[in-house]
Amino acid sequence: MMRKLRVAAVSAAALLALTACGSGSPTEGGTTTAPAEGSEPAASGELTPIEVGVIPIVDVAPIYLGVEEGIFEEHGLDVTLTLAQGGAAIVPAVQSGQMDFGFSNVTSLIIGRDAGLPLKIVATGPQTTGDGEDDFAHVMVPADSDATSLADLEGKRIAVNTLNNINDSVISEGMKQEGGDPESIEYVEMAFPDMVAQLEAGNVDAIGAVEPFVTLAEAAGAKRVYGQYAEPVPDLSIAAYFTTDQKIEQDPELVDSFTAAMKESQQFATDNPDMAKAVLPSYTSLEQDVIDELTMPRFPQEHDIASLEKIAELSLESGLIDAIPATEDLIVQ
Repeated sequence: MMRKLRVAAVSAAALLALTACGSGSPTEGGTTTAPAEGSEPAASGELTPIEVGVIPIVDVAPIYLGVEEGIFEEHGLDVTLTLAQGGAAIVPAVQSGQMDFGFSNVTSLIIGRDAGLPLKIVATGPQTTGDGEDDFAHVMVPADSDATSLADLEGKRIAVNTLNNINDSVISEGMKQEGGDPESIEYVEMAFPDMVAQLEAGNVDAIGAVEPFVTLAEAAGAKRVYGQYAEPVPDLSIAAYFTTDQKIEQDPELVDSFTAAMKESQQFATDNPDMAKAVLPSYTSLEQDVIDELTMPRFPQEHDIASLEKIAELSLESGLIDAIPATEDLIVQ
């Protein structure tokens, strides 16, 4: 078995600690984003209020941009975006109906579906750039490390934000593909904001970072050795927007409107990368010099079914699920 040490552990039960690319407890309150000034409302003149749980990371830039640009308003939606540190708050809020939609990484949603939670993906989220040297996620080592590849980290301590989830799954798969022993890795659970300091202190040998922490780590002297999203799984889909089976059955038109607005927002972010970066200060505390340097994900409109199937296979191999959920049970197509 892989040795796994828990540091800065999430207190919620494993099934509810479903995160996108972050972990931890909810923030106090939330952020309400009003429709863009000057945009035209839906033809009926009535906007339907919805609440969406999101995480303050670069992955959700398209939904903020879509709200600012009036895309959701054009689809008849008045959106409240509520910030949480992770799915430990978002998933139960969506399940209870407090929130209409939420954002989570795909491994967590696969695990949840396998465990019987009535969660289903309605719109895709961020995707790897596919460039192992320039992606928004990297395994990084200290400046004085001799490691130049993932295989060099065999038997080492690697920090990930959540144990038994997407990051340790893809890093282990990468180690296997490079001929190393994934069972030898000691994964250490650690919040992303803590990783750079812990790496500098020598408490871990490497970190599985995502933006903006890749850029922050590099500024502190850390080196990239492996793109854990770009290299082991082609066109990896990292996260998605989800709701409940009940919401889909009871209000299919609302779900369709949200899905259509998310697709347009993803495409708008793709077509306007500078605007996608420019929206980051509206919901994060990132400094402009960091924003200028960081790498953004790709923002596709459609689900990459092969990628989701591969993540499900890795989850099964790792013992995270008992059976691979049927595609129709996991995704609204």
